[in-house]
Amino acid sequence: MNEFTIEKVNWRHSKRRLKRLRDRVFVCEWRIPRQSEFDQQDPNSEHVLVVDSDGTDIATGRITPDGEIGRIAVISHHRSDEIYDVLYTSLLQIAKEKELNDVYVQCELEGVDHFESQGFQAIGSVFMDSGIPRQRMCCPVNDFSWSKVELTH
Repeated sequence: MNEFTIEKVNWRHSKRRLKRLRDRVFVCEWRIPRQSEFDQQDPNSEHVLVVDSDGTDIATGRITPDGEIGRIAVISHHRSDEIYDVLYTSLLQIAKEKELNDVYVQCELEGVDHFESQGFQAIGSVFMDSGIPRQRMCCPVNDFSWSKVELTH
């Protein structure tokens, strides 16, 4: 198991770190337009950062006040089931702390089966986001099946 820490952070104090990581993954690697990547939801959302044992930020994600989980960005050579599990579990923990009933994701179409196996159901029609077909999905917080991790504040 890799050694890393999970930090719950806010936009105001960690904006530079979050932007640097998301810019590297979404804008540079995936070619998502910068104006699409950073939005008005960032300041009001809860964010998590995964930090490697050498102090390098390797992954991030956010949950909006209405329960939408997104902006999951992981540096390419750190992408693993373990990192994604940690991100989603951390964001689910925040949803529970906020007493949200449901969480949502907007996944690429090839991810629909995986999210269904985690308790999500498709809602609405497929839509395009920055040239990528996506499906919005919903899951009751209590049905989301990933294991629990500890957050540092």
